[in-house]
Amino acid sequence: MNLFNLENKVILVTGGCGILGGAIAKYLLEQKATVILLHYKEKPLLEKLESLRVISKNIDGYVCNVVEDKSLKEVSKKIIDKHGRIDVLINAAGGNKPGATVGPDESVFGVDVEQFKQVVDLNLFGSIIPSLVFGKQMSMHKKGVIINVSSMAADRAITRVMGYSASKAAIDNFTKWMSVELAQKYGDGMRVNAIAPGFFIGNQNRALLTNADGSYTDRGKTIINNTPMNRFGNADELNGAIHYLCSDASKFVTGIVIPIDGGFSAFSGV
Repeated sequence: MNLFNLENKVILVTGGCGILGGAIAKYLLEQKATVILLHYKEKPLLEKLESLRVISKNIDGYVCNVVEDKSLKEVSKKIIDKHGRIDVLINAAGGNKPGATVGPDESVFGVDVEQFKQVVDLNLFGSIIPSLVFGKQMSMHKKGVIINVSSMAADRAITRVMGYSASKAAIDNFTKWMSVELAQKYGDGMRVNAIAPGFFIGNQNRALLTNADGSYTDRGKTIINNTPMNRFGNADELNGAIHYLCSDASKFVTGIVIPIDGGFSAFSGV
């Protein structure tokens, strides 16, 4: 018996058009899973689907809004009608906004509260609502896996990213809470875990971490100096933990948050 077999598992990935979500989707396709991408814009979704069909035809996608209950329920019905079930949900949708950050020369009292709410809406409710909608489908079979995406900003007071940090800290708590609730009410086939990526360079944080010539900014240097492996992560380095949590190899694992951070969370700075 291969505990790590993912063949034919139906896996949903929100934020699958992003750097990290896209890399996860690509890897899962290579493992012969059926992958379904959810994204709020049609054009990038179609482009991503086209690029991934080179790997496998077992790729599907739907336009929906992860913070709208009605939108998700409509998509959920389409997925069940076509694929019959949902085995895994990976909540990879997320992001940040300038108004929810505090720059080195700015005051916390100047934070844009509306943008702060938008960041919390996407990063927290953008995982909670899909978990409720698709988790309900899983509960009918008393089997399913939910994987949330936390962050190093959840456990540490990472400067600047105020709104992002608050929402990711809530993700950690929601992961633990939901894992207990589902296991107690629906049995040991229902599992909820999270990964906590360290620092990966993506489109949203590239200008914060690197200069135009590719060298590190002061913030980038600070992060590297506090990462024992002395580098940023590569998107494909999330795949091992994702594979483990999706598979039966982790069938007695629920309520955990796995750091994937090059040692950042273990390092005291001295």
